[in-house]
Amino acid sequence: MALDSLQGTIRQKSPASAPFEMTFTQLLFHLVNFVLPALALAVLMPLAGRWVMGVSATAWPRRLLLHALLGVAVLVLGVLIQGRDGQMATYAVLVVACATLEWALHRGWRNAGSGSSRKKP
Repeated sequence: MALDSLQGTIRQKSPASAPFEMTFTQLLFHLVNFVLPALALAVLMPLAGRWVMGVSATAWPRRLLLHALLGVAVLVLGVLIQGRDGQMATYAVLVVACATLEWALHRGWRNAGSGSSRKKP
């Protein structure tokens, strides 16, 4: 892979020896689309956690950051283990990991036997 500084493209030889060009904008779009499922869950999980389990002791921005970091790590590991992006098993692990993190941030083990973990007003 080499960067052509005059044209701003990245040239890479494919297995069939056909040149492949990608501009910086295309590379940026690929990276954003790669992490988009993790970022979407990072926004939705704190909201769902509040709806299902009530108010958390952890601040919302911190929960968002933790979910985003965990989600991107799961997606990267999914690519490394399975060899390609977009596998349903990776997305399933992403959802389970984010739900488990939200449960842990709400300290769900404290209310595990009480039937409902939602705090009463």
